[in-house]
Amino acid sequence: MKVKKIKLMLGCVLAMVLLAGATGFAQSPTTLELKDTLGKAPTAETLTKGDAAGALTGTISDVTVSDEAAGLTLGDVGNQVGQNKIAINFMWTLIAGFMVMFMQAGFAFVEAGLCRAKNANHTYMMNFAVYACGLFAYWLIGFSIQMGGCGGALGGALGLNTEHTINLFGKTWGIFGGTGMFLSGQTYDVAVMVIFLFQMVFMDTALTIVTGAGAERWKFLTFCVSSMIMGAFTYPLFANWAWGTGWLGSLGDNLGLGANYSDFAGSGVVHAVGGLSGLGLALIMGPRIGKYNRDGSSNSILGHDISAVLVGCFILAFGWFGFNPGSTLGASGALRISTIAVNTMLAGCTGTFGAMLYMWCLKGKPDASMSGNGLLAGLVAITAPCAWVNTMGAAIIGVLAGVLVCLSAAYVENVMKVDDPVGAVSVHGTCGLFGLIAVGLFADGSYGVTGLFYGGGINQLVAQLIGISTLIGFVFTTSFVINWVLDILMGQRTSAESEVEGLDIPEMGQLGYPEYVLKAEPEVLLAAEQGAVA
Repeated sequence: MKVKKIKLMLGCVLAMVLLAGATGFAQSPTTLELKDTLGKAPTAETLTKGDAAGALTGTISDVTVSDEAAGLTLGDVGNQVGQNKIAINFMWTLIAGFMVMFMQAGFAFVEAGLCRAKNANHTYMMNFAVYACGLFAYWLIGFSIQMGGCGGALGGALGLNTEHTINLFGKTWGIFGGTGMFLSGQTYDVAVMVIFLFQMVFMDTALTIVTGAGAERWKFLTFCVSSMIMGAFTYPLFANWAWGTGWLGSLGDNLGLGANYSDFAGSGVVHAVGGLSGLGLALIMGPRIGKYNRDGSSNSILGHDISAVLVGCFILAFGWFGFNPGSTLGASGALRISTIAVNTMLAGCTGTFGAMLYMWCLKGKPDASMSGNGLLAGLVAITAPCAWVNTMGAAIIGVLAGVLVCLSAAYVENVMKVDDPVGAVSVHGTCGLFGLIAVGLFADGSYGVTGLFYGGGINQLVAQLIGISTLIGFVFTTSFVINWVLDILMGQRTSAESEVEGLDIPEMGQLGYPEYVLKAEPEVLLAAEQGAVA
């Protein structure tokens, strides 16, 4: 009996030893490997001698240890990897946002250069002040309307969890977001802050576009109020529908229309919204004094600094690398950024060629201002499809946009009789809408969206056309009505005397170029101005 007990006890001991050994065998390689790697890491004494080659800086010893007593664990390494991934995406998105903000300087150069010197201060100041007006309104309520239901991006932002919806045809459709006002409460969150900054500079770009259409005759106070309303309501509503969890982003899921309405970086959300809003404003304010003759023919009103225009175009082209590749909202796991960047470059290049060659054939000389607008037209048009087309498609889209902007500018000026001093309606409105159509045609299927030319059928194109109809039907109409009401309440346009004098002194109290002797207007404009103030 004793022998049996002894054998039983020995069996239990042996089983425990084997179990412990198996457990140790399963865990020891990882643990030992971590300790071994940590032991091989450069010591502080070694690092004090310098690391000229960069081979010693950044090792396993830099991984944050959660429990000093337990030492470095696989969980610590995994957490560090995850945080580094999100940190890379944070930095990429923030830097891209900083680049888009710098585009404000490009817009200021382009718009001021295309206007007369007597309005330089006023034009620059609109491009400066729109940043403050738009940002404040977007922080108050606009961001909440746009992104209030878009939690989960960039590894967090889960506080953005409310989207107001309606049910139609048995489907749920998002209308506007509901969290994020003042960036407080549950949206006081690091990921939310990144999303806010990036989306805010896009909103500001749309608002800036409108200043070009109203240049040389827009009351500064009314401009400020109009910009705040657009940053608080008009822009965020459409942006929610397209980029938030709104109904345009559900066309594929709810109706089977391709990959939903697809606008990767904002040909529609940013540029068409700005261009169509500018069109509504220009229609309300009417043309500048002297722009049109009694027979309906138009007069050229030349800008004062073509060098500023072209420098501004280069600044904008640089900022577009934040605009388009930055819209991946990350670099880790989003290697398509390289294709997006090259497509952006190519479309800007061929857009320049398209406009320059068109004007060369038409006028016998390449036109500098239209060449610059051709660059911008190509960039605007590629903004929606930049992630979904190949380089050949990008080049074609760019050259078509370059020609289209010339045709559109002539049509807007001579047929519609709309005075658009900088071509904002054509560059951003017309070419923005064209960019949306290009998605439905040229998307090659390599990144989740397939257009008509690559066997995708018409579903994606139909989704894009629904988005275009919404832009024209809602954005243009809403912007027109808002600015019409402001015109009744405050007046949109400066007095004829102020316009003739130039808006620098009447509106801003200071000349843009106080030491310059301004050249007299051409006779045809001078006669019109004298008649307007008589």
